[in-house]
Amino acid sequence: MVKPIILAIGAIPAIVAILIAIPLVTKPDIPFSASTSYDTLEIEYTKHQLKKISHGVTERVASQQTEILVIKNDGEIKYTFTEQGYPNPDIKSKLDDDKHKKLKALIKETGFMAIPSESFPVLENVTDYQKSNVKVTLNGKVNQIHWPEQNATSKFIPPIITMVESQLDQIIEQIRE
Repeated sequence: MVKPIILAIGAIPAIVAILIAIPLVTKPDIPFSASTSYDTLEIEYTKHQLKKISHGVTERVASQQTEILVIKNDGEIKYTFTEQGYPNPDIKSKLDDDKHKKLKALIKETGFMAIPSESFPVLENVTDYQKSNVKVTLNGKVNQIHWPEQNATSKFIPPIITMVESQLDQIIEQIRE
């Protein structure tokens, strides 16, 4: 029969492991501490709603609407919306510090800057689609990525790109309200 002291000694590492694992499982967000006050981040995010226009023998891709979101290092935001070639007045705002830190941490800790700026070719039979571009400058290092929506390409778009895209789309939605 196993002595109780041996069971107690064997249970200590399991209890410590559980105490470490619980906070990691219950808080899946990226910690704000991942970004420091010394980090500089500037983002230029562009979304184009594109449409293929056929002129008999030739085809061209025209932008139906374009949205541009620029976030400066100090959290200042500039949003530009252009529809059918006619720009609307710019909207300027300020990003709150918590969202700015969260965005910095997301880009810094997930390896977003290491994603190669490879191209995602658009399928031939697609006529209407959204194409996005994000240019991120983190601590002087620049990375620019272009991608169409997932149903317009045969290549797999990494989840980190769609995660950054959804965060930036949320900021646009808040500005437009």
